Amino acid sequence: MQIRVLGCSGSIAAGSRTTSFLVGEDLLIDAGTGVGDLSLAEMVRVDHIFITHSHLDHVLSIGLLADSVTRKRAQAGRPPVRVMALQETLDALRAHIFNGIIWPDFTCLPEPAHPVLALQAIALGERVLAGRHWVEALPALHTVPALGYAVWPADQIDPKVWVYSGDTGPNPAFWARLRSLRLGAVVIETAFRNDERALAEISQHLCPSRLAAELSQLPTAAQVYITHIKPGEVEAVMAEVAAIETPHRVCALHSGQRLEVT
Repeated sequence: MQIRVLGCSGSIAAGSRTTSFLVGEDLLIDAGTGVGDLSLAEMVRVDHIFITHSHLDHVLSIGLLADSVTRKRAQAGRPPVRVMALQETLDALRAHIFNGIIWPDFTCLPEPAHPVLALQAIALGERVLAGRHWVEALPALHTVPALGYAVWPADQIDPKVWVYSGDTGPNPAFWARLRSLRLGAVVIETAFRNDERALAEISQHLCPSRLAAELSQLPTAAQVYITHIKPGEVEAVMAEVAAIETPHRVCALHSGQRLEVT
């Protein structure tokens, strides 16, 4: 299973793109600004988008992708791109983005009977078959309703699982579920430095000291990738992460990286 890191930054700057991961060719996990690095042909092949939560850095490119691929998907007779998230997240997208004011409503364009987007709710703990992959909704604790996701190939027996925390503060339920999975890699956010711990707590994000407590809940060593660090803060945050005593292999993600989970 190959995961392409389109974006993994907590905000934007030159070389920094917000969160989006392409699994295989047809599955996006989150749709931040990193989606813009896909070619048009690559965008057209995306059939499924799983969104962790409604914040702009994770949803910005849904409507832009829809605008780009509408004609070509219609010409090819492809079905709507399925956008999956918690019902609360879908309600936010309808109310605040696909409202005809911020952006056209691509859930009824180019025509209501054949839209380019279809919004579908997913519940915590639910598993959905998305092309050649299973996707499971994992618990996350954030300032808005949120999920993480576990992804694995549908055609393998006892496959290793790629896990993404989404934006989250401390969350025992997340680690409880991970302890029952055969982990290939874990992508977890660490948005702030330790001297910003109070801000991390208010915004329900992690800092390195809180990350240490979270990782201690995994009983066996795992490959861990850090995401959602703000532009210009990667070296500072990762220096503090490196000081954590942990059996896990921990490194920072970067845009354009390709992960192979086998």
